[in-house]
Amino acid sequence: MRDFLHTNYIGRFAPSPSGPLHQGSLVAALGSWLDARHHQGQWLVRIEDLDTPRNQPGAEEQILQCLRVHGLEWNGEVVRQSDRLLLYQTALDQLSQKDLVFPCGCSRKEIEEQGGIYPGTCRGGIPEGKVGRAMRIRCPSITLQFDDRGFGQEFEQIAQTTGDFVLKRADGVYSYQLAVVVDDIQQGMTQIVRGADLLSSTARQLFLYSALEKTPPAYLHLPLVLNSNGQKLSKQNLTPGLNHQTPIQNIQLALQTLQMALSAPVEEAPSSSLQDLLAWAIGHWNIPLHNPQNSVWGADQREFRHDPNHCPSDTPRSAS
Repeated sequence: MRDFLHTNYIGRFAPSPSGPLHQGSLVAALGSWLDARHHQGQWLVRIEDLDTPRNQPGAEEQILQCLRVHGLEWNGEVVRQSDRLLLYQTALDQLSQKDLVFPCGCSRKEIEEQGGIYPGTCRGGIPEGKVGRAMRIRCPSITLQFDDRGFGQEFEQIAQTTGDFVLKRADGVYSYQLAVVVDDIQQGMTQIVRGADLLSSTARQLFLYSALEKTPPAYLHLPLVLNSNGQKLSKQNLTPGLNHQTPIQNIQLALQTLQMALSAPVEEAPSSSLQDLLAWAIGHWNIPLHNPQNSVWGADQREFRHDPNHCPSDTPRSAS
């Protein structure tokens, strides 16, 4: 087996233990794994278990076993966010010392009534009748620009799209935005490969990197997988977990979603063994580490329809 530790590439897969992995999860896991392995880097696994009401007993072991069954081995020990609360509080304290954080007493319903964009109600102090429980960060009116390795140049004004966003919720749970940035900094991530549903979070996370005076990683967002109703495959949509008895077929379907990232059609991939299939995919991964000029996915390729009855090895490649 090739030595995957020759470069300073560090990537990760970070699922939440709210249920088993499904086909959409596999696309994200496989895409991040292939990118790391193709570039001879490390691939870490982190369990994002902060949102305890959503965690399901046994889900973490289900997820890890699913990765093993599909040949997606990882480097090092598995990390859990629930063991890292002190790191998040330390970062929150650092931002507070810079006067970037303020308490907020607004409810989620009130924010939704404002179109989902925080209007700055508590920026200058808690209004009478409210109690400051959540913690938000002040967002300046600037345009954040970044180059995504898959979708090209992206722009966002977070002051207009979300407003001052939450770093610690009213129930005391640290927000995803804060925790993921702190984790990626602490673990030394150089490349983030994940689904396009998180593309809209990237500007907020880049802002946090800047506020914490840290260098951000590069980003590569992968197409989402949709069901027959046009919904993203998710646990909330009752998407079934992966069948552990058909790992080769599952990987083939995931590679079909990632076809634009491969230098050869999936139909040409060997199907005699899982190891051979994954080795072929590593060798044909075709997204460079730095791709600021050209996008891999077109605007019409952010989503991919999932047909569980479709097997790429049985279908002729389209001429388009």
